[in-house]
Amino acid sequence: MATQKDVAKLSGLSQATVSLVLNDITDGLVSLKTIKKVNKAVLDLGYRPNRLARALRTSKTMTVACVIPDITNPYYPSLVRGVQVACENAGYDVIIVNTDAKRDRELHFFDLALQGRVDGLLGFFFHLDVSDFGILVEKGIPVVRLGSDLGNKFSAKIDNIHTDNISAARDLTDHMITKGHTKVSMIAGLGGPQLERVNGYKSAITNNKLVESIQLTDEFTEKGGFDATKSLFKLGASPSAIIAANDLMAIGCMRALRNLGLSIPEDVAVAGFDDIPASSLVTPSLTTVNLFQQDLGGVAARLLIERLTGEQNGPPKRQEHPYEIVQRNSA
Repeated sequence: MATQKDVAKLSGLSQATVSLVLNDITDGLVSLKTIKKVNKAVLDLGYRPNRLARALRTSKTMTVACVIPDITNPYYPSLVRGVQVACENAGYDVIIVNTDAKRDRELHFFDLALQGRVDGLLGFFFHLDVSDFGILVEKGIPVVRLGSDLGNKFSAKIDNIHTDNISAARDLTDHMITKGHTKVSMIAGLGGPQLERVNGYKSAITNNKLVESIQLTDEFTEKGGFDATKSLFKLGASPSAIIAANDLMAIGCMRALRNLGLSIPEDVAVAGFDDIPASSLVTPSLTTVNLFQQDLGGVAARLLIERLTGEQNGPPKRQEHPYEIVQRNSA
C-alpha cells in the first residue's frame, strides 16, 4: 500500500509539502504546479489517505449525511446517486438516513453532526423551521435544505435549493386543460409537497374558471392513490382527468380506474409527479413532471462540499432547480 513517503518520492517533493496538499492546507503555501505534481503521483500510485488519522488531526470525518423522508419511495434513489457521485469525487463518504417524514426523526439526525459523526447535512426537512437549525448554524455546521421554497424564512441561516412545485403543478394542470379537460381532479397525500402542489392545481383551476375537485389521503403511496381515486368516484366526482401529487399515487390511481372498468386515457386521463423509473414502464406510460432528481442531488452535494472546504463562504443561497412536463400516453 502506497504511503505519503512514496508520494513524496515519486513527485520529487518533501513529505511536508505532500502532507500540506493532501490535507488541503495549500492557500498561499503551495503553488498550483506543485499541487498538480502531488495529485498526479497520488493517481499513479493509487494512494489512499488514512481516514481515521486524518479525522484525528483535522476533526473532520470526511462524511456527510443525506436526509430523506422515505427510502422506499422511488423518487429518492436517483437523488441519492447524484449526492454520492459528487461527494465521492470530492473525497467524501455519504450516509443515508431515513426520517419517515417525522419531525422527531428529522431532529434526531442533527445529533450526527453535533456529535461530530458527520461534517454536514443535506436533504429534506419537512417539519423544521428556522429556530430548529439555529444550533447547527451556531456550531458552524453547514446544511443544504432541499424541497420547497420558503422565501426569506431561511435566507439568513442555511442554503436552500428548491423546485417551484406551485408553478409545476399549475403548468401540469394547464397542460391537461389545454387537451380539452374541464373536469380535472387532484389526489394527494398529506405533508411533504402536498400544500404547494395542491395550491398550484387550485391556481390553474381558478384561472380557467373551473370547479376544483381534491381528494386527500394519508400517504403518497400506490395504495394512497388507489384509495383516493376510489373515494373520488364514490363521492360522485366524474373527472375526465386526474392529477396525482406523485407518480406512486398516479400508478395507484390507474389501478383503481381499471378496477372501476374505465380506460386510460380514453375515459380518464392521468398525470403524476417526479418521473420515477416506473412511470415510463407502466401501461399506458405515465405523463408526469421530471424534477431531475440526480442533478438536484449533485447540485446540493457540491454546494455542501464548497461550504465544508471554504470555497463557498458567502451568504446562504436560495437556488431554484428546473422541472419539465414529460408527455406520455396516459394523458
